Amino acid sequence: MGTQTGALIGAVFAGLALLSLGLVCWQWWAGLRFPLHRRRTGPVKGAGVTLFKPLKGCDETTERCLRSWFKQDYPGPVQVLLGVADPADAVCDIVRRLLVLHPEADAQLVFCGGADGANAKVAQLSRLHPLARHELLVVSDADVRVPPDFLANVVPLLEDPEVGLVSCFYRQANPATLAMQWEALAVNADFWSQVLQARSLKALDFALGAVMALRRGPLEEIGGFNALRDCLADDFQLGRRLARRGYRLELATVVAECWSGPQTWGEVWKHQVRWARTIRVSRPVPYFFSLLSNGTLWPLVWAAVQPSLPVLALAACCWTWRIVTALHLQSLMNVSGDPQGSAPARGRGGPRPWERLVPGLLLVPVKDLLGAAVWLAAFLGNHIEWGGRSLVIRADGTLEAERQAG
Repeated sequence: MGTQTGALIGAVFAGLALLSLGLVCWQWWAGLRFPLHRRRTGPVKGAGVTLFKPLKGCDETTERCLRSWFKQDYPGPVQVLLGVADPADAVCDIVRRLLVLHPEADAQLVFCGGADGANAKVAQLSRLHPLARHELLVVSDADVRVPPDFLANVVPLLEDPEVGLVSCFYRQANPATLAMQWEALAVNADFWSQVLQARSLKALDFALGAVMALRRGPLEEIGGFNALRDCLADDFQLGRRLARRGYRLELATVVAECWSGPQTWGEVWKHQVRWARTIRVSRPVPYFFSLLSNGTLWPLVWAAVQPSLPVLALAACCWTWRIVTALHLQSLMNVSGDPQGSAPARGRGGPRPWERLVPGLLLVPVKDLLGAAVWLAAFLGNHIEWGGRSLVIRADGTLEAERQAG
């Protein structure tokens, strides 16, 4: 009986290991098929665009990120609305300096204090929305830097009236610490290819929040930003509500970059858990089964419960393929933002691919195992820390301030 039970358990974990291998191959195939970094050719109509930039705090990367939006090679008018909740926020000095350096820009610093809603970003967007002068709207996070042809590649996708929203993929551009390298691998290898994997099953019904482009009309059909003011996953909800109204959601091929100052393990862990809990409340069933695609965990468990030379050899093959595909997907993402999309993302004298191989051999399995821990943590509570605030996620995915004891 014991032998039969052991064989059954071994067979179950062998199946899980092979399933994870198959899902890894599917993820890799989905990433290969997408024309990442491809640039638009031909003239751009240049319809007017209003950019919403909600801001809070700053670091050494903030000014260059904001400056990239002032240097867009786009033929149409661009209005830039930079929202800040607190006039004493240090980011205001950076914004004022940019306004002086770019007097030709149609840009404005807007104080959004007193806006309602548990989601502080959406509260700022609700205040900025009435100030928009153009039909086309772009929402971008504070830490996003874009190439000069970004708008010229994203905005034309909205010319089709059936398209309700355009998102773009993004990469973590400056992983300065080991903890940030873990997160960068999760974003630059796994996240974008998993989105494409999901899209190969059905049409996209959620948005990616780093940069979103949409038209004013469809936004107002769903109640504007104010309808999302208490939502944790405002980007997910925005995309879902537009998709439910029959609009198509598109992915641009141009890539944005996310920059931030050095972060510790604790800071990265909190961010990963917040992100995981966001996905868990937004897509609970897919998130629960997402652990099946962990290409390190299941071969490791299989080798642990059925330790034999053939099993170890097969598990090693699974691990090797997982590492190879993850590093390849990361290399596809880590391409520079030049118009041809052909130059590597490293500067002169930077590390070459083979110089990243040894760290990658270790980081991929470590990332997968830490990812399993994050997956578990997503189900162990509804508390998150976001923007210096302690919040609780309700069952419907909305937020409320955490109640203080006593």
